[in-house]
Amino acid sequence: MSKLSEEQLSFFDQEGYLMVPDVFTPEDLAPLRNEIDDIVNLEAQRLHVAGKLHDTHAGTSFEHRLGLIYQDKPELAQEIIRAITGRAGGGHSGKGLFDLITHPGLLGTIESILGPEIVGSSVYRIRPKVPGMPKGVVPWHQDSGYFHQHCDQELILTCFFSHVAATTENGCLQVFPRAHKTDIFRHHTGGPGGYLVITDEDMPSGEGISVPVPLGGVLLITNRTPHCSTENTTDVVRWSVDLRYQSADIPNNVGEFPEQFDPERSVHEIACYPPEADFVVKSPKNPESEVKSSEDFSETRQRYEDMRPPGPARWEAVEE
Repeated sequence: MSKLSEEQLSFFDQEGYLMVPDVFTPEDLAPLRNEIDDIVNLEAQRLHVAGKLHDTHAGTSFEHRLGLIYQDKPELAQEIIRAITGRAGGGHSGKGLFDLITHPGLLGTIESILGPEIVGSSVYRIRPKVPGMPKGVVPWHQDSGYFHQHCDQELILTCFFSHVAATTENGCLQVFPRAHKTDIFRHHTGGPGGYLVITDEDMPSGEGISVPVPLGGVLLITNRTPHCSTENTTDVVRWSVDLRYQSADIPNNVGEFPEQFDPERSVHEIACYPPEADFVVKSPKNPESEVKSSEDFSETRQRYEDMRPPGPARWEAVEE
């Protein structure tokens, strides 16, 4: 299991982000890539048989196929994307994804920061940044903007990686270094793409920086680090994944069914983001609590896809 060096840990603590270039091999990433490719192919064929999609672009590369479909039929490309991302995010939860979430090299990196008792935080995303698709641009925000306020001082670690190298040209993440040491900035609902947004008047002074991530690399950021992603100006779909982890000491909903959610309980017993399922990925103290199989992981995730407790409502809408 990979461990971060003291120098890397110091950089992460001071800057609020760290790019680790060699966590995965191409062979590690291939199973999830194949699962995504299979869904794109299945959905494209379904739409073709239904008479909606004339050209499925079969035979084109994984990196280009969805982009070509989007050029032809944007609304049908969005339908294919929803088959991967799910109704409200998360969505696909196959073995390829589970094996990356529980990858020993990634967990070793995470343990260096969070310690050995690790919960897979509720929010993970598979994101295709399709050239020309407006929702592919994500405005400035902090992940804590989406979480309950009682978790603002906790550390929830986001791990971003991509199935192609993330570059400035295809819209790699930008981060605002050292801003994680301040309070949570004011966010607004109804930002570009429907996302939360920190408007210019609330952004700290200075400028963000782009952080390219090579294939196999992982960008680590705190939940308090402002970040965004820009337009993909290439002809390649930047398929990326962001995973979140937290210490088991932080409020979570491990073992809780969505119908058991009680908004009247003590606020510190409410998960940081109740609408999605937390799960134990590593626990030397209680190894039987770990989610051991992709089937159990998928079942846990799907319970919250079908029935979602309410999330935080702490921000006002962007003024027109």
